[in-house]
This record gives sequence, C-alpha cells and structure tokens, in this order.
Amino acid sequence: MSIHTAITPEETADRLAIRELIDAYAHCADCRLPEQQADLFAPGARTLVYRGEPGEPVQVLTTREQHVEGFSGLSQYAATTHFNGQFTVALDGDNATGEGYCLAHHLLEAETGRTLILMSIRYEDSYVKQSGAWLFAERKLVITWTDSRPSRP
Repeated sequence: MSIHTAITPEETADRLAIRELIDAYAHCADCRLPEQQADLFAPGARTLVYRGEPGEPVQVLTTREQHVEGFSGLSQYAATTHFNGQFTVALDGDNATGEGYCLAHHLLEAETGRTLILMSIRYEDSYVKQSGAWLFAERKLVITWTDSRPSRP
C-alpha cells in the first residue's frame, strides 16, 4: 500500500537516490571503506551517536577527518553486516528528512573467543541534494538495544 496517489519521475529518482545513499553507507561500513563512507556526507554535516533515546550523544562527528576516524573504528571487528529495513523519507525540494531501521551484526574475535554483538539502530536523517547528488546533512544514529552472545566459528 502506498501513501502516494501520484509520484513524479523526479520524486521517484530522488527517493531511489536517497535509498542508494543509505545502502552505500552500510556497504562502506561492512567493507571497511571509511574514506568513501565519509564522502557520503555534505561539507559541514555531522553524525551524532546515541545509546538509547536521544539525550546527550556519546559521539559527535563534525569534520570529514572525524568521520573517517569514527568509521575506521569498525576495524576492531572481524566482520560486520548491516541489514537496512524500512525507511520513510519526506522530500522538500533539495532537502529531505528520513527515519529508518537497521540490524547491525558485529563479530568480535578475542583470545577468550568470538562474540556476536547485535545492535538495533534507528537512524534519524537529514539529506541535502548538492550538484545533483543526495548526501547526508545530519545522521543521528540511535542504538535502541544491543544483545551480545558467544559465537561459534
């Protein structure tokens, strides 16, 4: 069921481009491509990370260098897999907002064994279209819950 009675080809293209942006973020994270992941953000964009409902963020990234460094932190895991779920997007010209959900699997290997850390993430996004490309203007990453368990090889 769609909430849209009619959708223009331009809106269709914008919605597809934003979804591709969201999926590129997850792809770059899982492939350990922090430079390319940072390229998905507009100049001056920021990322805010929260544990639980937004209050004070546990991490704030505001520069490209901070984004690259922050995304490089995923290298502590042997592997990650991000499964993006439903995303809603509201377009407003060359700006848009969105909210979506992700299940992120993080495999940590240590001398004591392997641990699978599962995170339920809600993204609260702002997007901007610059030079024909959609980019993140702001990404709030809200970790709503985590579960850790031993994992077998």
